[in-house]
Amino acid sequence: MRRLVTTGVAVASTVLLLAAMPATAEATDRHSHHGNHHRAAFDLQAHRGGVGLTTESTVAGFAKALSLGVTTLELDTQVTKDEKVVVTHDRRVSATICKDTAPASAGDPQFPYVGKYVKDLTLAQLQTMDCGHQQRPGFPQQEVVSGARMAELKDVFALVKKRKAWGVTLNVETKVEAGAPHETAPRDLFVRRVAAEIRRSGLSRQVTVQSFDWGALMLMHRVSPRIPLVALTNRDFLQVGQPGASPWLGGIDADDFGGDFVRAAASIDGVTTLSPVYGTPQNGTIDQPGFTFYVTPQMVRDAHRRGLDVVPWTCDDMPTVAALMDMGVDGIITDYPDRVRTLMAERGMRLPRAYPARR
Repeated sequence: MRRLVTTGVAVASTVLLLAAMPATAEATDRHSHHGNHHRAAFDLQAHRGGVGLTTESTVAGFAKALSLGVTTLELDTQVTKDEKVVVTHDRRVSATICKDTAPASAGDPQFPYVGKYVKDLTLAQLQTMDCGHQQRPGFPQQEVVSGARMAELKDVFALVKKRKAWGVTLNVETKVEAGAPHETAPRDLFVRRVAAEIRRSGLSRQVTVQSFDWGALMLMHRVSPRIPLVALTNRDFLQVGQPGASPWLGGIDADDFGGDFVRAAASIDGVTTLSPVYGTPQNGTIDQPGFTFYVTPQMVRDAHRRGLDVVPWTCDDMPTVAALMDMGVDGIITDYPDRVRTLMAERGMRLPRAYPARR
């Protein structure tokens, strides 16, 4: 997995909004504020809708996660040439996920589209592709959503409203490529377009925004100061011990904070959750020789003292998830939310509410 995603939490809403969309405890009790950490329900996040269960980033996949019962739908966004916000992890259209069918218009010089950057293609071009043409390698139980078209962020919002899933958080990642900014839409445009879609949805109280690009988080806070923010990271992006500030940290130099991820991320206004890679290698397991946890009990304690949740990404091995739970993490991002639900039930933990299709 590349840089992925994480966490979830919601913000208190006005009396009028509560009347229109009744908030549940699930939607309101997970928020943290600096210096005031409240342990609540474990945050079960379906990574890209649950890659292990369904073709990733599809409306059908997010629908299955809602039917199963998760706390949070975790998803990635990119911005197209015509400034539409689409749900996809990859800044360059991946042949693993999508295949070309036909050009959007006769003689389109950009066809074929697979392999090109999302920022250089229009929504119409992107939606010609079949992004459910095969099972993703490494996920043998994945249900293939044949013929799936690339979804827009507004499609996922529409699903949540259709299911009346007022207790579910949407953890929306702005996948600005800080290390190669020419490969994604400009940060300012990216953040403002995502913020506009969130506002237009009417679901702002159910949204968190995450990013590895902390500059995007800082900008999001200026644009939409009430949206809780999630600071993603891995070891490499912090660039501890290297001269100057990492391009991923929005001008922050981790060395000014002693290389401490918690202290550095806590300095960003609006951050309520820390979402680190769980360990090294990033797909490793607790019983694997040479595997080490990046998350530690001390990291979790330090975060909690600052009123911050810790929701690592993206762990699919249940003994490893169990070890993270024992460290006190507040949630997990996983490709297999069904397996984590089973583990939670075995431990007597409160399970997220399911929102099945309405008849």
